[in-house]
Amino acid sequence: MNPPSSSGELFGLAVGSGPLSSDKCAPPMRVTSKDNVFVKGLRRLAHDNLAYRKHGQVWLEGDHLCRAALERGQRPAVAVFSESFWANPRVEWLQTAAKSVVIPDRLFADISGLESPASMGFVLELPNPPALRPDMATVVLDRVQDAGNVGSILRSAGAFGFRQIVALKGSAALWSPKVLRAGMGAHFGLHLIESADPSAVDALAVPLVITSSHQGRFLHEAPPPFPCAWVLGHEGQGIGKALAARAAFAVRIAQPGGEESLNVAAAAAICLHASAQAGAR
Repeated sequence: MNPPSSSGELFGLAVGSGPLSSDKCAPPMRVTSKDNVFVKGLRRLAHDNLAYRKHGQVWLEGDHLCRAALERGQRPAVAVFSESFWANPRVEWLQTAAKSVVIPDRLFADISGLESPASMGFVLELPNPPALRPDMATVVLDRVQDAGNVGSILRSAGAFGFRQIVALKGSAALWSPKVLRAGMGAHFGLHLIESADPSAVDALAVPLVITSSHQGRFLHEAPPPFPCAWVLGHEGQGIGKALAARAAFAVRIAQPGGEESLNVAAAAAICLHASAQAGAR
């Protein structure tokens, strides 16, 4: 992700990216009104799946997700803390951002998109759209719409070495709050392309692979080559016919228990793991 600009304004809050002093923490800004421009902006980022595209910012809530961003070298534009958290903060959070804001617990709960609100969060700059890398191991999302599924797929992709995600138009927004939470930090190690036209897959130099319940060899018998591009389809409709026709391989996942199908995120984990194992041999 790109660092914050050297100067700018976030929902009425002046933001700079100069390094904080190493020997003391800059005093935080305190905001108490629910009608404050900054608070309203955070609420939009936390609840509107597409607000990040308009504002160029993403909201990370909770210490696990924020820690994952820091471990990947990200520096937030703004760190936001509840008053109860700030009363006894851990040292590791004190000098993480260019700006710190402290708000009452009730406001944090109002902003939060979680059933059990966290007590801290980060605002990060949205990365610039990257160019597609033809030779990279890739996951193509063909209108996968459930945010939990998409986030889970991103985690599996990161775990098994598929560093590029191409989300076609109609897929869940990759930087939406629910996908970010389900991804649990995987975003920060991936090359993410969203709202792509289906023709974008033509630029891939690696073979396209699809799963099918009625054609192809079983995955455990003949895993596809690595690197490749796994195409994962809509939860109900599956992969579009035009995209499926471009596939170099179709494989089936053995299901000795007899279920009709697998959840797309579960199928993705199985397929990506099989590819990673084949590539390691």
